Amino acid sequence: MSQSEADIRPETYALDALIRETLARGGSTAVADALLFLGTTHHAFPALVVRDPILEPVDKLVWMVVYQSARGTGSKAVFPSYADIARFANVSSSSTVSRAIAILRATRWLSLCARGRDTNGRFAGNVYALHDEPLPLADALHLDPGYMAFLQEAATHHHASVRRVIAGVSESLDADIREGRDVLAPVNAIERRLEAVDAIHCRSGRRYFSFSAGVLASLSNAAKESRENARHQNSKAVPRAPQNSKTVGRSSKYKNTTTTTQTAYEGSAREAVALEGLVFPPRLKDNQRALAARYLATVPAEHRQSVLDELAGRLQAEQHGAKPVYDELRYLHHLCKQVNQGGFVENLGLKVQTERERRRAEAEFLREEAATRNQERTAPASRSRGENALAEMRKQLKRPPSGRKSC
Repeated sequence: MSQSEADIRPETYALDALIRETLARGGSTAVADALLFLGTTHHAFPALVVRDPILEPVDKLVWMVVYQSARGTGSKAVFPSYADIARFANVSSSSTVSRAIAILRATRWLSLCARGRDTNGRFAGNVYALHDEPLPLADALHLDPGYMAFLQEAATHHHASVRRVIAGVSESLDADIREGRDVLAPVNAIERRLEAVDAIHCRSGRRYFSFSAGVLASLSNAAKESRENARHQNSKAVPRAPQNSKTVGRSSKYKNTTTTTQTAYEGSAREAVALEGLVFPPRLKDNQRALAARYLATVPAEHRQSVLDELAGRLQAEQHGAKPVYDELRYLHHLCKQVNQGGFVENLGLKVQTERERRRAEAEFLREEAATRNQERTAPASRSRGENALAEMRKQLKRPPSGRKSC
């Protein structure tokens, strides 16, 4: 099991069952993206999405257009095309919609739950879930199998707003992990919601769902500064070449944003490279491995493989009657805390290390044995080819063949 029943809310399991039903009923119908709405049906739009300090106006409008599509046909609906969303939201292009969808997914207002296929195995559309408030991380990892990979890929998105929000999500997550916070711990929905409302009103010292107080302040200020700069540029009266002046202003701001975000991404990329040589337990899924890498980044490099081996040994112990580990990442988080507190002692991981070394030595022996047999098999042919080449050279130089003396 990838998550504890105590960590994931019951409505998330209900949505998961609805997604499987949607995929089962897809059949060979026309290609279309499915849409599910998770939350209470409102006569008006949820106040949280209207007041969200991270989302820009176009992001909120896109959420509302998608929500109306879900309301219009019940709990299961066809996800509107980007062209339709752009038309209903009165935005300039579908690329603006794509940017908004990426931000909604990063902030967990929207989840990409599955990719449906017809009876012939061809792609038949995505299954999305729309939420009436941002999901907790544990629920997001359960519903959106590619969420962590999406965060990594979108860190280099072509749009500065997406990169800024992604950087905020990653920075908040890394800060929580560094501070020892259990990012997958069960959450109290009411307390979480009240904390978010306080952050909206006072915007100081309060978290806003997945965003820490510091990141929330920086993102809100960045969005405000961006809008003020746009208004300031539009209000300037430049008699000569106004379009060029505006273009220079935009490219300068874009370049600064790109440099800052890219530097942060390159730092995390270097850390990811350092983790590539580690052997993860095969039971961990992609989302879990990506989050595990963030946990491991908080411990010294020489302990990272030992921590993973201890987790693997604990998972293998289940086959011998040990109590099941329902949440592998929370167990890994506990091991990392032990390392940082100086109380980590290898136990079950020693057997995993011994078995891996045995397999490695056996594989090396088989490679050397195969190389020796191949060398023995090719040696006579190589010697024959060499002798033929030498004889040809002697012939061209008009020298006598090897073994004959000239007169």
